[in-house]
Amino acid sequence: MHQIPQSAPPGEPALPGDPSPAGASPGVASPVAELAALLPSSRTARPVLLADRPDGMVVRVGDAVAKAHAPATDSTALGVRLRVAGDRALEGVLLPPLHPVPTGRLQDGRTATVWPYGTPVDPAAPEAAPWEEAGVLLARLHAAPYRELAERYGPLPAMRGPLKAAAAVARMRSAEPAGAGAPPPSVRRAVERAWDRLPGWCRAESAIPAARPHALCHGDFHLGQLVRRPVPGGRWQLIDVDDLGLGEPAWDLARPAAWYAAGLLQPAAWEQLLAGYLAVGGPPTDDLWEWLDHPARTLTVQTAAVATAKATVGARPLDEDEESLIEACCRIVELPGVTRP
Repeated sequence: MHQIPQSAPPGEPALPGDPSPAGASPGVASPVAELAALLPSSRTARPVLLADRPDGMVVRVGDAVAKAHAPATDSTALGVRLRVAGDRALEGVLLPPLHPVPTGRLQDGRTATVWPYGTPVDPAAPEAAPWEEAGVLLARLHAAPYRELAERYGPLPAMRGPLKAAAAVARMRSAEPAGAGAPPPSVRRAVERAWDRLPGWCRAESAIPAARPHALCHGDFHLGQLVRRPVPGGRWQLIDVDDLGLGEPAWDLARPAAWYAAGLLQPAAWEQLLAGYLAVGGPPTDDLWEWLDHPARTLTVQTAAVATAKATVGARPLDEDEESLIEACCRIVELPGVTRP
């Protein structure tokens, strides 16, 4: 059995002494410098780049971090998410922002927010991964009084999990190989066929059926979304509210369930997650796997699509774990179909 990386907190490469890169236009600060300037200790501490991805850049200065969100971020919805994260009902569940509103806008148009720094999960110590604590946090999040939160802050945005799945498939479709060695067309066809077998609500084509549970959801849970605060040795809390919103709570368990079903997550880790979740209330159904089925299939396809896109652009074959995801997509195709939505 192969273990998929259970969290992938980015490294912390120190930045050059001059945060404005060579060749930058005079008087135009780099995004890193802009983010660092938003933080209270930026005049004395050195900025550290924690993440630089299309969906967000994160810079740490001392005991705080600033994040530049994805260019297409809805700032109004983000504002609601920030206020929810700081609400007393989510104390100890979601890491609260330093300010309950977006802090600024970078020169490139991206919205910025500021947060306390927390210690991430150590990817080099999978045996110490806080799966049970994660289950407890997710159960508490799903039990949050979302109707009261909506009364305080206005309508809650929808959980963005299905949109992320659709975006992953779109990314795979648009990926162009940089040279020989990319996965064969049969790999993409396997992902597409599995995607076609999913219900419309999982593909962001229709609303979540009214008969399914609704709750406040994280929308993109994995162990990289956990930090300890205060540093060091504080309690685990959830971070990254970009996809937070009202949705089907099974989505937050779907990625670990998909990895477990594909043989990429150790049974003990899955059991610990469930133990924590069940200890606080558990799923709103007697049949756990029936509840998880479609979201877990979707996260399988989403993860396989991202893996295929990366391998295609990198002109390399799939690795063994990625092959396991494609095999899981093939099994999805063989399962009973669905009626959309």
